[in-house]
Amino acid sequence: MEEEEQLRSLMFLMTYMLLKRRRDINDANIQRRTEIQRRIRHRQYFFQRQRRMLMMMIAGGIRSNVRIRTRPWTNTPSTDWWERVVMTEFQPCDWLDKFRMSQETFFYLCDKLRPRLARQDTSFRLALPVEKRVAVALWRLASNIEYRTISTLFGVGKSTVCRCVRDMCHAIVALLSAVYLRTPNEQELEDSAQLFQSYWGFPHCVAAIATLHTAIITPSNNASDYANPAGWLSVLSQVAISGRGQFWDVCASFPGGTDPADILQNSSLWATAAEGGLSPVPPPIFMGKTLRYVLLGEACYPLQSWLMKAYPEEKSRRASHTALTEPQRLFNQQLSRALRVSEEALLRLRARWQCLSKRNDCGLDVVPTMILACCILHNMCESHGDAFKAEWQVEVAEAESPQPSHKQLLSTSMDQSNAEEVRRLFCDYFEQQID
Repeated sequence: MEEEEQLRSLMFLMTYMLLKRRRDINDANIQRRTEIQRRIRHRQYFFQRQRRMLMMMIAGGIRSNVRIRTRPWTNTPSTDWWERVVMTEFQPCDWLDKFRMSQETFFYLCDKLRPRLARQDTSFRLALPVEKRVAVALWRLASNIEYRTISTLFGVGKSTVCRCVRDMCHAIVALLSAVYLRTPNEQELEDSAQLFQSYWGFPHCVAAIATLHTAIITPSNNASDYANPAGWLSVLSQVAISGRGQFWDVCASFPGGTDPADILQNSSLWATAAEGGLSPVPPPIFMGKTLRYVLLGEACYPLQSWLMKAYPEEKSRRASHTALTEPQRLFNQQLSRALRVSEEALLRLRARWQCLSKRNDCGLDVVPTMILACCILHNMCESHGDAFKAEWQVEVAEAESPQPSHKQLLSTSMDQSNAEEVRRLFCDYFEQQID
């Protein structure tokens, strides 16, 4: 009996020690996991803080690898960055750099958009002021940086940034199109014709037609339709540009693979120009004949009595073009020079609003409205005389993909029979200028 009792006591003691050892090991494991989780949280907090600071520096235009003296507002928390810094400490150069317009033009825009953008305060939260909503959207259009970066910078939600951009673009198109994107009146037509002749050396012309490709992310449906001649996905827009470099007509929302001639033929610009809506009544005199004002277009467009294009200079597989005469070569030179007005205007547009020069990650339901809004803002800034920095243009020219070139459209049934006679009149004019 004594041996059994001793054996039972020994087994109890060993069981107790094993259970205690297991409990100690479990406690140690729990402490170790707790310490690891604490370190992970600390590291995540540290990385998130570094990331927020980096986004602030990027949005503020500061390069972290260059040692310069930072301005006081670059390290200000985003919670009061808008109210305390932008509204009180921004200098004229800051407004131009960040919002691509002067302070006066910014508040003019806010007043014009207030009927559409103003929101009422609720019992749950205060509504964003119109000025802050416009600033958020302009920052996105000007820089094309990510929504989360702008969210951190302005102290608003990411979804709020997206909503601000959408609402402002729709408001601009709805409220300002009638002022800054419309068919010109007779005086504006005459002014544009004088500018084309004095600056670009092409007479009796009021506008140039061009194309604009805006890079997009891969759409969910019919992605192959959006592949342009250069091979990347884009939305194609048709624009008509005056002698001042401002947009008169914009047709957006077409897939990048669409034929520009088809867009033109089905646009309101075609109907307006064909009916004489871009020329005064009665039409002015040119080279001793009554002739409506003409528009200039690229080789991808059909030749019309109101739309001049260059003489074809390359040989085609189907037909062989005869060598150009001296007046025809001179016509092509003058036309190419005059078309620079559209090239420069589109470059200034993409440089000022870089959402059009970089790949746009907005949905296809927003991109066309955004393009229209940027064209209207371009006209507004040009009309108000806001400065344009050449460094924007250099930056875009170096960074963006070149705009695709479209195939030359040879003689088709779309060409008007009397269009060639009109083109010969211009050849005679340029020949007389040399003599």
